[in-house]
Amino acid sequence: MRISQGEVFVFRKDLQKLAELRIKEAQDLLARKHPSGSYYLAGFSIECALKAVIARNFKANQIPDKKFVQQIYEGHDFKKLLSLANLKELEHGIDNNVRVGVNWATVCKWKVESRYEIKRLDEAKALLLAIQDPSDGILIWIKRFW
Repeated sequence: MRISQGEVFVFRKDLQKLAELRIKEAQDLLARKHPSGSYYLAGFSIECALKAVIARNFKANQIPDKKFVQQIYEGHDFKKLLSLANLKELEHGIDNNVRVGVNWATVCKWKVESRYEIKRLDEAKALLLAIQDPSDGILIWIKRFW
């Protein structure tokens, strides 16, 4: 990450590291019986992962569309970010794989406003499982394209 005159420039590798760091922090919080923080950070890991895929699509020496960039910075809705990332493969995985579809539905319940909500242990566990399932976890799927 680089900061210049009040602006933050986030690099794809930083977003990848943040996605992995946030899911690890979510695991640690869950192990310590702090489900609300765990839930929020787990979902935030997916936001970072999707934005890492989007960042991969930027080209050197090309000025991106301002509206597109604003949608990325202001975007927290996973379905919209998936579309901005142009991840048709994940959409097909959702259609063709029941577990991926169930995991995606669980992940899409997360909202940025989750940071203001009290979550139960079972809710945090379900989100972490949907994200980290070894064969059909959403983070595993996204990592294929970042």
